[in-house]
Amino acid sequence: MLSFFNISKKDAAAAAKEARPQLEISGPVLQQALRQVIVGCEPLGGIERYVAALNLKSTLFQEALLNDAIDAMTAETFSGLCVFMSTVRRRIAPYLDGEAFVALKNAVQTLLDDRKGTASIDARLAVFCAAFPQDKKHRWVRDLGAEILHNVDPERYPLMTRWMWDVKANTGVLREIWFDDQIDHISLAVPDTYLTFITLREELSQYLTENGIFRDILGYIDLLCAQIYADYICAQGGSYLRTDFSSPQDPMEYTRRLLGLDGVKAQSNKTRLKSIDGTAFVLDDADLLQQN
Repeated sequence: MLSFFNISKKDAAAAAKEARPQLEISGPVLQQALRQVIVGCEPLGGIERYVAALNLKSTLFQEALLNDAIDAMTAETFSGLCVFMSTVRRRIAPYLDGEAFVALKNAVQTLLDDRKGTASIDARLAVFCAAFPQDKKHRWVRDLGAEILHNVDPERYPLMTRWMWDVKANTGVLREIWFDDQIDHISLAVPDTYLTFITLREELSQYLTENGIFRDILGYIDLLCAQIYADYICAQGGSYLRTDFSSPQDPMEYTRRLLGLDGVKAQSNKTRLKSIDGTAFVLDDADLLQQN
């Protein structure tokens, strides 16, 4: 399955040498979440429109960060990208000016070095996080690095944010879909490493194809995972979640917000996004759909 996601034979061989985590996935939970996300997307034009928005988001990251574009990237441009990162955008402001922004750009460049090779990704993510203060207030830095990698190269890098799986907090999508009657009373001994996330994506890809979904698999997986964790937020949430996520106005609000698509308004002809400084900009439906 690794080659399906355009990963090199060298990286696939390296991954195969490692002990792959055994993931116990609940089929009924996935079935319910898939049904919810398909139905929930309908008021805004269907799941295809959400997939198109995810593709557009990836395009924006690629244009801003790849092929030496990062050298000329301004704080304004980067703040525009932060619109699409829900757990980052409220915390990034101190790093968008002066020497702090220069240090941020350097950290991002280092993270994207050897982007096509995944063998060193866990180490590169650790180095990226180490460029920032090591305290609880900066746990969002992991999300920043994970979002950048996923958005510039979604085929090679699955979502590896904390809401996907955080072994220290023992929370995330992986826990919500884990099949165990005692899940509320155990801590999962599964590392939050690249190998775990790519294994999870393979499992979800297989589930989707078995259920008749063959196109836009990567987008479906992101939407499915966001829906699963959105259900968790609605059920209980945590202190950091309540900071980032207010009460939902519609069934898909948390799902959109997790994926940075919360500028998409139901029953609207345009997609409205607001940057962290309050500046709003608009993308027409045609801009979204032409990326599909």
